[in-house]
Amino acid sequence: MNILLEHLTGLDTLTDDVIAMDFLMNAKSGVRNYAMAVTECGTPEIKQILMKQLDEAIDSHEKITNYMMQRGLYHPYHISEQIQLDLKNIQTAMNIPS
Repeated sequence: MNILLEHLTGLDTLTDDVIAMDFLMNAKSGVRNYAMAVTECGTPEIKQILMKQLDEAIDSHEKITNYMMQRGLYHPYHISEQIQLDLKNIQTAMNIPS
């Protein structure tokens, strides 16, 4: 899409929002999966490796969350603000031409 058109329609920020939220959701999923894997592993060596990867996944999640919060893309401590942001993003997505 044309950059000028993206700015006029608001799709440039929606794209950043969507990418950041997708990244955050995947990071959350990774944390959850590593945590489950740690509880299911068979040897102490594998458990140690998985726990290191879990720690790294938690660090990544924190960095993504902080990035989004600093840019006003995510309001985890202010639910009413997050709901308003979600509604705005939904409305913008609904206005995208097919």
